[in-house]
Amino acid sequence: MTDTARRMLLGIFVLGLVGISVELWLLGHDEDLKQLIPLILAAMAAVAVVAVLVRPGRGFVRGFQLMMLLFVLSGGVGSALHFQANMEFQLEMDPSLEGLPLFRKAIRAKVPPALAPGAMIQLGLIGLAYTYRHPSLGATT
Repeated sequence: MTDTARRMLLGIFVLGLVGISVELWLLGHDEDLKQLIPLILAAMAAVAVVAVLVRPGRGFVRGFQLMMLLFVLSGGVGSALHFQANMEFQLEMDPSLEGLPLFRKAIRAKVPPALAPGAMIQLGLIGLAYTYRHPSLGATT
């Protein structure tokens, strides 16, 4: 991968990181610890970005990769939590719902959007792409 492509991926990651952080902050996504996790991860990722830019050694790049794996994990967990909340709400509204009709209502609910945490997965994958064959990791990765 060229240095230009690598820098572009990191730039896209940073833009996404800022965007998702501002959106979560504006939405008041801070009612409990579970809701703070993506904001905490975003702050940690900002530090990790600076670290790989200032000292792009093997340790910092591996740390950045770990952070990106946490992004992917948090996106999956977040989607499950959003979907679970939607299922519970739909069942409160109509206890007779089950099966595919329940799934459809829960997945299409606007609040909380069940698939919105997928943005964390996307950011994590972009960050991992940035580290693909990173010069600090040697030729074996």
